[in-house]
Amino acid sequence: MRDSLRAKAVTICNDKIAKTGETVGLSLYAFFANKNDDLDLLMEAATWWIKTHELDHFEKAV
Repeated sequence: MRDSLRAKAVTICNDKIAKTGETVGLSLYAFFANKNDDLDLLMEAATWWIKTHELDHFEKAV
């Protein structure tokens, strides 16, 4: 996963944890706007999330 997406994911996870607590869950779609304007980036994240790490749809933000 490219560094810019990794940094964005960490920031979003940290924000969600700060607002909701350590039990908050999120999906890979939390890192994207409702409009998928960068399909290549979405597919890169999906590959990392689903294929590489075999994560479920919702995972703990921690």
